[in-house]
Amino acid sequence: MPYLFTSESVSEGHPDKVADQISDALIDNFLAFDPSSKVACETLVTTGQVVLAGEIKTDTYLDVQKITREVIRKIGYTKSEYMFEANSCGIFSALHDQSADINQGVDRLVDNNDFESKANAQGAGDQGMMFGYATNETDNYMPLPLDLAHAILREMSVIRNNELELMPYLRPDAKSQVTIEYSDDDQPIRIDTIVVSTQHDDFADDATMLAKIKEDIINIVIPRVKAAQKAELHGLFTDNITYYINPTGKFVIGGPHGDTGLTGRKIIVDTYGGKGAHGGGAFSGKDPSKVDRSAAYATRHIAKNLVAAGLCDQVLVQVSYAIGVAKPCGLYVNTYGTAKVDMHDGAIAEKVSEIFDMRPYAIEQRLKLRNPIYSETAAYGHMGRKNEIVKKTFGSNGNTKEVEVELFTWEKLDFVDKVKAAFGL
Repeated sequence: MPYLFTSESVSEGHPDKVADQISDALIDNFLAFDPSSKVACETLVTTGQVVLAGEIKTDTYLDVQKITREVIRKIGYTKSEYMFEANSCGIFSALHDQSADINQGVDRLVDNNDFESKANAQGAGDQGMMFGYATNETDNYMPLPLDLAHAILREMSVIRNNELELMPYLRPDAKSQVTIEYSDDDQPIRIDTIVVSTQHDDFADDATMLAKIKEDIINIVIPRVKAAQKAELHGLFTDNITYYINPTGKFVIGGPHGDTGLTGRKIIVDTYGGKGAHGGGAFSGKDPSKVDRSAAYATRHIAKNLVAAGLCDQVLVQVSYAIGVAKPCGLYVNTYGTAKVDMHDGAIAEKVSEIFDMRPYAIEQRLKLRNPIYSETAAYGHMGRKNEIVKKTFGSNGNTKEVEVELFTWEKLDFVDKVKAAFGL
């Protein structure tokens, strides 16, 4: 029987995403000047105020206020009427040293400098389970409802930052939601509902405002989103889509003034939009010794390569750890009955564990996670993004450093041939 599935996204100006972006900007700056930094940084944003709190072990010094203001400015909170503005907001830092009790299980001194010694010495930064998911319903192996929800807000962000004459009233805060009808064999049939709520400048007349925003979303944003999809998906965009555009009415008060934001509150937006599963741990503000982040990336890397290799149509991969222990407690694979090989999922998991080394140090090295690559992850999802090499510039205490880094390494299909060989595909 056909069914409906829904996913949501939020813009870079959403208060929780503002917090995520500040936390990850601090991570990047610490790693740029000291790649061995251990950081757990939480951010709270509210009316005219930013609070930074967390634990850090590093050899570098940062002007955290300057970095925070640069992030807020880049997002677009640059006007006093927003009641949260880059140049004037207060910034309180309560960052302090990392607990030595935690660090002793993560950083152990080793006599040998070889890979195996380091891999066995570096334990997981915490206990817990992490999940990765992939499906072949989109070119980037992401669930379609989330992919479209992200795409809507990315187009609105492009317009707000580069083509404001098209929708001159847009402000930074926005949310989207997409509901898709699937057939009983899990194929998308049509888009049922699209919800968009966007912060905007004040209008003289509320009815005129609602009509104008709805018209622009349907006639400007949605056609651009449709055009960016592969041809097979264009038929999903019918004239029978139900639209809810700013359904509560006026949305002038938004951002951190309208709703307090915290790091790590958008973990489903960050991952798979509710498809698959989630272990509960947030990503932003954490260095890669925290397996909440690094192992979630590693399981996505596994899942994507399995599907791309043709092993299955969709797959969920789980890994779990004990704090301070390098070897995972377990690896679980669920192909939802879509496996193309005559093997139970348990046997598939055994082979997968032979292909992918899931010790925390091995993950860090394989995916190049000790580089400043995290600011780009903090809005529009950590998964399904473009793998590319970029140059980034950082400044600290009068010093400037330019580094070349590879973004979204967990999206690479560099293990497809190994998977095919292992499973005889």
